Amino acid sequence: METLPRETIVDVLEGRLREDILNGRHSAGSYLPPERTLADGYGVTRTTLKHAFGRLVQAGLLETRHGVGTRVRDYLRLGGADLLPMLVRHSPDWIDEIFEVRRSIGMLIAERAAVRATAQQHEELRTLLAAVREAQGGDAVQLADVELHRGLARATGNRVYVLLTNTLFNAYLPVRAALVGPFTDPDAAHDRLEPVVEAVRSGDAAEARRAAEAYLTATERIMRDGIR
Repeated sequence: METLPRETIVDVLEGRLREDILNGRHSAGSYLPPERTLADGYGVTRTTLKHAFGRLVQAGLLETRHGVGTRVRDYLRLGGADLLPMLVRHSPDWIDEIFEVRRSIGMLIAERAAVRATAQQHEELRTLLAAVREAQGGDAVQLADVELHRGLARATGNRVYVLLTNTLFNAYLPVRAALVGPFTDPDAAHDRLEPVVEAVRSGDAAEARRAAEAYLTATERIMRDGIR
């Protein structure tokens, strides 16, 4: 096994171990080789290995048991959505599943917001919608779009929807540049979102859900084109 470059030794070792876990070389539930064996194999010290282990424990991929060893965590059974950014970086295939959840959650949020939003939140949504048109450049429009969706989530009165919205955005953050297609034209981005905001402001839950579905479907199609 090749010795890793010293200048980024912990980063590189962490990445190598992470890929070995996600590729199944170290299967869920299995114990890693003894630290000395693993460290010698990578040409690193046990201290460096422990630092890499610590990062992967924090990431939810490993768990250590004193006197027993370090085991690969069953992240698909026990992990949380906070793992998604890492999984997307490992395999873009996760995007398909994120899009599916994005559609269903986005439609539900719009529906709930139409029922529960306050007059103050109606005005906030108008302001956030205007910010989409005023943004300059695809990245800025994309971020303004995200802020509007956070506003919709807040308008449901349910903080869990806000956290889910944040999680979904963070999940595709690693490939965000490839998903900028729907946001290159500020006017078009504004016009796609406007029916959602107006349905929420009118209190029409069914129309808000339909408008959100149309928006999410249209933007997903453009995003997929960008990925391809």
